[in-house]
Formats: sequence, C-alpha cells, structure tokens
Amino acid sequence: MITKSKSKKKTTRTLASTKKINKVRKAIPKKTLKPSTGKVTELNGISDIRRFFYRNETPIYFISATNFNLLGADEWIKGFKFICYIECYDGQHPNVFSPKEELPHEEFQSIEDINNYLLEHKEVVDYIKSRGPKSKALFLMFDGRTEKLAKQLGLEVCFPSAKMRNFMDNKVNTNRLAEKAGVPCVPYILAKVKSYKQLTALSKRKLGTDLVIQSPFGDSGHTTFFISNESEWEKYAAEIVKEKEVKIMKRINCKGSAIEACVTQHGTVVAPLMTELVGFKELTPYKGGWCGNEIYADAFTPAIRAKAWKYTQLFGNQLRKEGYKGYFELDFLIDQDNQQLYLGELNPRITGASSITNHAVFALSDMPLFLFHVLEWMNQPYKLNVNAINKRWFNPDNIDSWGQMVIKFTEKEVRLITKAPQSGIYIMKENGNIQFDRIDTHRRAVEKENEAFFLRISRKNDYFYEGADMGILVMRGRLMTDDFKLEQRALDWMNGIRKMYKSEPYVATKNAMVEAPEIGGFKML
Repeated sequence: MITKSKSKKKTTRTLASTKKINKVRKAIPKKTLKPSTGKVTELNGISDIRRFFYRNETPIYFISATNFNLLGADEWIKGFKFICYIECYDGQHPNVFSPKEELPHEEFQSIEDINNYLLEHKEVVDYIKSRGPKSKALFLMFDGRTEKLAKQLGLEVCFPSAKMRNFMDNKVNTNRLAEKAGVPCVPYILAKVKSYKQLTALSKRKLGTDLVIQSPFGDSGHTTFFISNESEWEKYAAEIVKEKEVKIMKRINCKGSAIEACVTQHGTVVAPLMTELVGFKELTPYKGGWCGNEIYADAFTPAIRAKAWKYTQLFGNQLRKEGYKGYFELDFLIDQDNQQLYLGELNPRITGASSITNHAVFALSDMPLFLFHVLEWMNQPYKLNVNAINKRWFNPDNIDSWGQMVIKFTEKEVRLITKAPQSGIYIMKENGNIQFDRIDTHRRAVEKENEAFFLRISRKNDYFYEGADMGILVMRGRLMTDDFKLEQRALDWMNGIRKMYKSEPYVATKNAMVEAPEIGGFKML
C-alpha cells in the first residue's frame, strides 16, 4: 500500500513537471531550436586556436629520422605523435614511435629515403592504421614517392607539394624569387660554368676573382665552394662543371643569421632573427657547415633586425603569390664591412633552427610558429591579427636567451660506438666536469645556465664516420662571443659530451658488405 501510494504521487509530480517543461519550450524562440547547420565555428585569435589544438581529434604525425626539429610539438597538439627511425630516448618518450625491427633496405642516400623506409615498414603501417583514418603528416624532407606512400596510408601531407618545394629549394631559383620580392642578394651571376677561364671571364668585372660558388641543391657545408685561384677551382671543378647552372657570388666578409617565418592566409608571421654557428672545426668537418643557433635579445642592431623583418615579410608575400603556404626559413648574410644585409638562401620547410624558434618566450606566450603552419592544413576557418603578433615578437622584451649546437664526429676514420650517453638533462659542476642528472624529453626542463638538454643521435653499436651527428646540446645563455667565436663554456660542454662516447676502430671482415657502416653524406637534422 505504501509503495503503491508513493508511486502514484511520483507519477502525478512527473506529469505536472512535464506540463511545465512544455510551457517553457513553447516560450523559447523557434530560431534556437533549429538543427545545427554543420558549419564550423570560426576561431577568433590565439586563445581560440590554442584551445582548438588542445581538443584536437585528428591523428597528426611528424615522420623523420629523429623528433629534434619539432621537439615539444606533442605538448601543444592532442594526438600528435613522432615516428622516428632513430630511437633517441631508449623508449622513455611517451609520444615517440620507432619500429623495433630493422628491415633490409638499400643504403640511405637522403632523409627522404629514411622517411620512405618508415612509411613502408609494417610496424609503422600498423601503428598508423590503429590510430584511425584521415590522419595528417609532417616531414622534414619528402619527395614524390613519399607523397604516394602517404596517400596509400590515408595521410595528408601538410606541406606544399614536393615539386614546388624542390623548385624553391633550388638556390638558383631562390635568387630569382628574391629579385621578384625586392629582397637584396650578395652580388651574383647565374651561369653554367665549364672551366676556370670561363669563370674568371664571367665574374671579373662584376664580382672580382675572390668567389663563392653554390650548386643548386645540398647542405651548404657540402655544396658551397670558396674559389680565389685555379688550384682551388681544380679541387671542386668536377662538382661545379656537372651542374646545369650554379650561383656565383662575390665573396664578402660576412656573418650568418637565420630567421623563420610562416606564410598564412592572413599574412606572414615572422620570428626573431637568430645567430648561426657556422663552420666551427670543433663541431663540424665541413667549412661553411651549419652547426647550431643562438637566440637572444641584443644579438643584432635594431637596424639589422628591422631589415630582416622587412625582407622576410616581402619574401613571404612573394611565396604566397607563388602558391606556397606554411613554414619557411631564410639565411641572411651580414656584411661586416658595411652592415648590408643580404639573402643567403631559402629553406622551404621546418629546419634545424626550428627547435630554438618554437621554444623561446615569445612563442610560449602566444603559440609556437609550427602551430600556425599546422593550422593552415586543418580546414578550420580562423581570424588572426598577424601585425599584432609580429609586433610582439619583434619586441626584445619577449626574447629570452637560448643556444643549441650540433656536435658531429670530425675525424676521417670509421669507428664502432661501444658506449653512448643517454638523452636527458646534464649538469656542469664547478670543476667543469659534466654528469647526467635526470631523464627528460624536453629542453624546457633546463632551468639554469649550468644545465643542458642533450639529444643523443649516435647510439651504441652505430658507427662514427666523418660528419656523423653525435648529438645536439641545448642550453640557456650564449654559445658565442660578440665576435662570433665559441665561448669556453660551449667548448667545455662539447668536450664533456665527446668524452662520454666510447668507440673502437672499425675492422672490416669477410662479411664487410653486411657489416659495413651506413655512411650518409646528407643532412640529418
């Protein structure tokens, strides 16, 4: 009886409540009850964009030899994963996937070969398929084959086509783009060169006889030739003569700098100008070879910074006219004799400097440059005040001091690595000794100038060879003096890391063809 009575009361209340709800519904304007049109809401500014990526449901990958170039990207985008050939973290990084089994393959000749190997690896294929369809991929380098393999896996490549990038990456074409954009280059001639006599005839009146020659493609450390006499010409003649066209420049007394930017639908976002570590024999065997960067507020005069900002805007605008969008980097040369600023080269991609650009204070307070790039491929409408961002990023108060250096094996012999330091945070003691402190996967964990983040590239049982990347050191503070020489602290850190590696001479055996080290004469980072 009691239960029945309570049930009756409950039913009465429910009917009464329903009548009230219906009255309320009738009072609501009809336009709010219309079904959703499915239209994507436009993002308005930085905070909306950041929230959009924190809620991202699209699987996004950076596929490369290592995750160095987009270090920390997984902290900004939900569902972002790294697929890497080299396991730098011994399985300690939660968002790095590296296939465990090494499959037979032809000797890698480029980073494109590494990426194509990864995209055909069953472990990688299974991993990508397990995380869902309609995924997106970013690469440091890729070619037409990469594009085809990505398409087969349902991956959208978040870059302009390989054909377009290849055209713009050509150092000869870069100068032609610069002319259209109104960006000055070091005095130059573009020509096919067959002999030293022809070279001097071409250059003598406009450029003099002290020259720098660049072939259309390749890392500047490998394909930049300094020629002032016939004996120097003979040293590089075979590499120069084989090219259909080369860039011949007047040799100037210059210092290098780098700046990264992103072409968006709302304009070109420009990061601050960085110094470059170039050609230090302690770090690289290649004359003119890149081996790191610094970023700090007073690295350049306001006039130089303003010119670099202006020229990068002009170049970005020209790239947009050519149909390009997304991340790019420009190398600028500063003539030390007259403080003129010249364009050195274009890298239409993420680069080795991207780690510095994407982790400085200006980027963390708004959002990293690579996020602007990814946004262009998300089919998501948005509004953005690019001028306001550029103004903030140009302000010296928004730039903190960081440096990174790439340590290469500089000797000519081949050696088998028997011991290698692990990636993580290292500390330099007062006596100058360096020791491992703790495991970490992010450079932001570096708190003081006596700490550094080391990303190991060469591992135990790998091989050292001339130009092999041993690893990258990232630290707070300066690495170079004002006259572009390595500071003692930089040398101490470099020597400390080198000592942590142990190796023995490589001895060829009957199975040498199987055991021989894979020597890559290409840029890995």
